[in-house]
Amino acid sequence: MILFRLLCRSRTTATGIFIPRSCAMSTIASEKLIPSASLILVNGRNEVLLVQRSSQTRSFAGMHVFPGGNFDAGRDTSLAITAIRETFEETGLLLTSPTSPQTLSRFDLESARRAVHHQELDFQTFLLRHNYVLGLESLYPFTTWITPPIASRRFRTQFFISFLPAGLKEDSSGASIGRVPTTDGGEEVQSTCFVHPRVAIAEFKKGSINLAPPQYYILETLRQLLTGDASTPQEREKLIRLSQGPFGRLVIQPRLYYDSVSSAKMFLYEGDELRGGPVGQLHRAIVKQSGMVFSDIDLQRNFDIFEVDASEACETPATKL
Repeated sequence: MILFRLLCRSRTTATGIFIPRSCAMSTIASEKLIPSASLILVNGRNEVLLVQRSSQTRSFAGMHVFPGGNFDAGRDTSLAITAIRETFEETGLLLTSPTSPQTLSRFDLESARRAVHHQELDFQTFLLRHNYVLGLESLYPFTTWITPPIASRRFRTQFFISFLPAGLKEDSSGASIGRVPTTDGGEEVQSTCFVHPRVAIAEFKKGSINLAPPQYYILETLRQLLTGDASTPQEREKLIRLSQGPFGRLVIQPRLYYDSVSSAKMFLYEGDELRGGPVGQLHRAIVKQSGMVFSDIDLQRNFDIFEVDASEACETPATKL
C-alpha cells in the first residue's frame, strides 16, 4: 500500500469555491484494484469498435463499452496482451502483426476463439501453434482509469488505441484476423459494431445506448479529433502523438462531487480547479444518472490535452463557502 501526502496553500477558484491549501491530503493506492485492459480499435472509416455487454454480466451490464477484460496472470504477460486476447474472445478480431500467416479458415478460427474463451485452449499455445505474432507494437496507451471508491468492485483499466489498416475491407483478413466483429454467443457480449464517435455520442444523447463516463470521455475526445468519414495518416499520427504525450500517461481517478447550489452531480478529474488545478481550469463530467444508467454526460475540459499534464495539479479537497 502506497501513501502520498501533499501539503498545499489556500486559494479561491474562479467559481467562488474556497479550497484550503493549508491542509494535508492523503491519497491511498488501494490494493484491491483489479487490473484490466480495454482496446479502442479504429477502422479506416474512423469508426471505433463497441460491444454491448450482456445484461447478465457482473460489470457494466447492458452498457456499450470497448472490448476488454481483466488481466489473467495465467494467460497474459502484459496488459496489452490482455486487451488483444479479450478483444479476440469478445468479437473474434485478432490483432496480429502484418507478417503473421493467414493459416486458419473462418470456421477453425471461430472454433479456436470459443476454446480460448472457455479456457479449453491456452491463448499462447494457440498463437504458437499457428505462428501468429500479436501486433503489440500497434497498441498505444490512451489513459488509465481507476474506479471511484464508491463502487463495490474497483478496476484499474489501461486503455489502448490501435488502428486497422486504412485499406482493410470488412470481409478480408490482414493485420486483424477475423473479418467483421461477432458476438461471443451472448456469454459476455450481446452485440458488436463499428460506429463513428460522433454517431455514438449522438445515440447516447438520444438514449439509444448507455455509456459510462470513461467510454463517453474517450469517445468525445475521438469525436473532436476524427472529424471525417475516412481515416487519414494525419489523423492517425495526431492520435499517436496524443498517446505519446501526457494524455496517454494520464491516470484518471474520478472524484464524485455534488454542487449544493445547482444540485449538479459531477465527477472531478485530475487537473480540475476543484482538485488543485489552475484557477478556471475545468476537467469534469456533469452527469445525470438513474441507478446504473447515465441519461446524460457533459464533459467539460478547457485545456490543451496535447500539452497540459493534468496529473501535475496539486490534489486538494473542495469545500463550499
